[in-house]
Amino acid sequence: MATAQATSNEITLKGSTEIVTEFFGYSINSILYQRGIYPPETFKRVSKYGLALLVTEDEFLSNYLEQVLKQLESWLMEGTVQKLVLVITGVESKEVLERWVFNVEADKSVTATGNPLEAKQKPRKEIMNEIQAIIRQITASVTFLPLLNEPCTFDLLVHTDCDTEVPQTWEESDPRHIADATDVKLRSFTTKIHKVDTCVSYRNCVDDDDI
Repeated sequence: MATAQATSNEITLKGSTEIVTEFFGYSINSILYQRGIYPPETFKRVSKYGLALLVTEDEFLSNYLEQVLKQLESWLMEGTVQKLVLVITGVESKEVLERWVFNVEADKSVTATGNPLEAKQKPRKEIMNEIQAIIRQITASVTFLPLLNEPCTFDLLVHTDCDTEVPQTWEESDPRHIADATDVKLRSFTTKIHKVDTCVSYRNCVDDDDI
């Protein structure tokens, strides 16, 4: 029993990377659904983290997210990811309306070795509960975020260390900040190897005093 308990609490670099990458995938899908960036009928219901989540069935979007997450997974293994940002922009106004920011801190003592089997100790159930709390907050975000009154599109920005090798298929981007934004800090989770802090920023409207 003691051995089984110790094993279930072990989080390796590879395991931590998989947990964080998977979290990003479900979070992005949840945001795109909750904020109406894609039609609700293009999502299917799945069970994850003890919750009923929605993931896209749009083939183009699925392929795009798969490519981004695959590259992100590689950078997480190297410990070079600083943050992932989902930017929502109005199609007509071209204004950045929301920024969902996932700040990433990596234990450099683990990622520097590149040893996928080096482990830290933390119960997986505890990690899953922390992730569940964040997903619940994303779902509840519609209660405080301003309505998106125009068709919107989104971009994914990955901030990495300066010396990170970037594939030719990726391009440089400005941070896409929002002037005079309201910031709402959400919960965080840690695997003891990677820590992810979450927040959302949105553009202040004329009627912000009523929010």
